Formats: sequence, structure tokens, C-alpha cells
Amino acid sequence: MLKLYYHPSPNPAKIALFLEETGLDYEIVPVDTRKGEQHEPAFLKINPNAKTPALVDTDTGATVFDSTAILLYLADKSGQFTLPADPAAKGAALSWLMFIATGIGPYSGQAVHFKHFAPEGNDYGVNRYEFEAKRHWDLIEAHLGEHTYMAGNEYGLVDIALWGWCAPLPFIMANENAWNDYPNIKRLFDEINQRPAAQRAAKVKEQHNFKTEMDEQARKAMFPQNK
Repeated sequence: MLKLYYHPSPNPAKIALFLEETGLDYEIVPVDTRKGEQHEPAFLKINPNAKTPALVDTDTGATVFDSTAILLYLADKSGQFTLPADPAAKGAALSWLMFIATGIGPYSGQAVHFKHFAPEGNDYGVNRYEFEAKRHWDLIEAHLGEHTYMAGNEYGLVDIALWGWCAPLPFIMANENAWNDYPNIKRLFDEINQRPAAQRAAKVKEQHNFKTEMDEQARKAMFPQNK
């Protein structure tokens, strides 16, 4: 049995998609980050970084945190959506997978923080992360202008990794018309959304009543540096 420690946000979403695509037996363990549950001692034993997602594999005793590590672990475990055997193709897939992990995710997250949640007067931070988020998404857009999928000739692990971050793209850019600038990403996003597994993964968040308000409790939990 796989236990997915989950909050409805981009990185856990991609793990839910992988699990739904592969049919692996799993259960959701909700971690409500706006209530501060990620800081509880029991969860910190699973992920000392206090982030979702995290995964416990009760069959093997393995504990895995960080969404990219989880994807690679699950691909190896299931034998599905594995990286290509060809060295050149594998190198490209790994490069784009890490580009999403170290670029798209962090810069998009920081852009959201500084544009939507940080106190006013952080113009430098807003400019920095807005620029970097856009630069990274522009590279994905250009790549998908020349390739149907992120790596190889068919839907794969890198596309699953990207999917989790696609839904909030207009919020990341603080522009409800942002999709007009990213038609190639939108093409891939729409294609994945048509997959039954993606439709099931999108509904996982409905299994639990997660807090949605960004009130004082949520701010303390999400931004502990401000305590």
C-alpha cells in the first residue's frame, strides 16, 4: 500500500496523476498546510522539510519526499513511465524533469508569494520572480512548439511532472489571459486533462475538506519566517 501525504497544490497533484495513470494501490493522507499540519512532529518524521507531497510505501518500508524523487521512485516501482533506455533520450528527459523541479516549481512559487501574499513594497522581489517564472515558462513553451511532448514521442513522466504546475499558470502570472501567451503548453495541458486518470486526479482534493482561507492562521503556517 502506498500512502500519499497530500495537499491540493501543484506538486502533490502530479503524484496523484501518476498513481491514477498506473493503477497502483494508494490511499490519501490529507495534510492541511493552511492549518499547519505539515509542522506536526508525526509528519516531520516523514518529511523533515515540512512540505507535501510525501510518500510511504508500506510494502517496502520506503519513505520518499520531494515530488520528483517520488515520481522516479514510483516509475521504478511500477515499471511504468520509466525514463528512456537510450542515453540521449534519457539525458533529455532528466534535464527537463529537473528543469521543472528546480526552475518551474520554485520560481513559480516565489512569483505567487511575492505577487499575491507578501506585504507591499517588495518591488524588487516581485520583479525578480516574475521575470524568472516567465523566463522558465517561455522555455517550456518554445520547447513544446517543436515537440509534441516534453521528452520523446509519447506522453511520459516529464509531462506528468509539468501537468501539476499548469493549472495555476494564470494565477502565477497574475493574468487571467495568460494562456494566450502559451498556446503550446495549453495544447499539452488540454490533452492531458482529457485523460481519465487526470480527471480522477483532479477530483482527489474533493475527498477531504481542506482549508481555503488565507487568514492569520494560514499565514503563520505557510510563512513561518514572519512569526
